Amino acid sequence: MSEELLEAVNAGKLMTVRAILASGAYAKTRDAAGNTLLMLAAQRGDLAMVELLLAAGVEVDAVDASGWSALTRAVYNPALKQGFAEIVQALIRAGANIEAPIGYGVRPLMLAAGYGETAVVEVLLNAGADVLARNEGGYTALMMVKQKHYVDVINLLHEAEQLLGVGEGSCDSKNAPGSNVITFMKRPAH
Repeated sequence: MSEELLEAVNAGKLMTVRAILASGAYAKTRDAAGNTLLMLAAQRGDLAMVELLLAAGVEVDAVDASGWSALTRAVYNPALKQGFAEIVQALIRAGANIEAPIGYGVRPLMLAAGYGETAVVEVLLNAGADVLARNEGGYTALMMVKQKHYVDVINLLHEAEQLLGVGEGSCDSKNAPGSNVITFMKRPAH
C-alpha cells in the first residue's frame, strides 16, 4: 500500500490519496530516497495535496538525510526552477520551522533569496524569518543575494534590515567612510 500511496502523491491523484489514507495507510511513508509524502507534494507545488496531507496529520518538519524538509523543498525546486510561495505559506500555517537550517547552516530565507524567489522571500519575512541570521560562512541572506543581482529580493531584504534598525541606510550602517551605497529602485507592482 505504501508504494501505491507514493505513486498517487507523485501523480497528484488527490482522490486516490484520500482513499488510501482513509483505508488506514501509514501517512508517514517515505520513498527510497527518504522523501516524505509532504516533501514530494511540496516540491511539485501541489497545494491541494499538501493541504490534504497536513489534514491527515503528517509531520510538517520531517527531514531527509540531508536535512531538507517540505518547507525547504517548497522554497525552491531546482528541477522546475521555481519556488512555491503558497505552499510555503501553508506549511508555515501548519507550524513549519522557518529557521531550520539545511547544509552549511543555510536557512529557508537564504535559500529563497539565493534563487531570487521574491514571493517566497516575502512570505518568509512576513512570517518572521530572521533576516540577520548567518550561515556557517558568516553570510546573511542579503549578503548572499547581492552577488546574484536579484533586485526585488535585495530590496525586500534591505527593507527588513532597516525595520530592525541595521543595514545600509540605518544609523549603524557598517559602510566605510567615503564609500558609495547603491540604492535599487523597485519595479512598480502590476
